[in-house]
Amino acid sequence: MELTELFTKGGAVMYLLLICSVAVTAIGIERLVFYHYAGNNADQFLETLQIKLRGEDLDKVADFCHAEKNLPGNVAFAGVLAAIQKENVETALDIAYNEAAMKLRARLNYLSMTVTLSPLLGLLGTIAGMIEAFNIFNLQSGQPLAITGGIGEALIATATGLCVAIFALIVHTYFAQRLDEMLSKLEKTASIVLGALGGKVK
Repeated sequence: MELTELFTKGGAVMYLLLICSVAVTAIGIERLVFYHYAGNNADQFLETLQIKLRGEDLDKVADFCHAEKNLPGNVAFAGVLAAIQKENVETALDIAYNEAAMKLRARLNYLSMTVTLSPLLGLLGTIAGMIEAFNIFNLQSGQPLAITGGIGEALIATATGLCVAIFALIVHTYFAQRLDEMLSKLEKTASIVLGALGGKVK
């Protein structure tokens, strides 16, 4: 049986499952690109940042952080800039950290929702298919192949829903791990800046 034929026999719910699978793929690609940007060269940046904070002028440190195209650089820049402007460094770091964390968590809830929603959609399609199969059996009494074939086709929706859910779960788990790693680096960044500039102004 060809893929298009299977898709058609799965019922109308297959279109919803197709949308879910496309959404998971799109979110996965977008998050992959963003996380690459967010953590690009982060470890080396943190090592260099500690050195620069020990002896360089804060303006130069701010320029260094601002030029760094990753989230730890953004957080560090907020803290250094607050010190230059004689503002509360800890507050500036907290705000920058929360903004970065919000960007990192963006759209991950949709993946979590898809993990739960896809099997339910598949089950709904199967139930609808079985109801139709029983109706056919009532109309064509004495033809057991009518109902067994109908049930077999109805189960396509459940199998598809489970496949989409497994795919979404794998993608969500991967980015949940990346999220934890990035949050740890952001916390380390805030600690480095706060430890060096907590009571320091220009």
